[in-house]
Amino acid sequence: MSTEHTPADDIVYDLVSVQYHALQGAQNNDKFRRDAEEHDDVREFFDEVAQQDAWRAQRCHALLAQLTGGGRGLDAR
Repeated sequence: MSTEHTPADDIVYDLVSVQYHALQGAQNNDKFRRDAEEHDDVREFFDEVAQQDAWRAQRCHALLAQLTGGGRGLDAR
């Protein structure tokens, strides 16, 4: 990415917001999986959602690192 971004930039705010909600979702998914203890198909769905939230949080972290010059970030493939 060609320009340096600061934490006040809209794009940085947007990524932080997505990352926050992904991490919050991951926390909620633990409860959801417990609630679905007796329903394998629903529990598997919440497992998928948790994996997607984790990927989204890692990808945001890597992009934020690139935008702000904060290092290499995580390998979020």
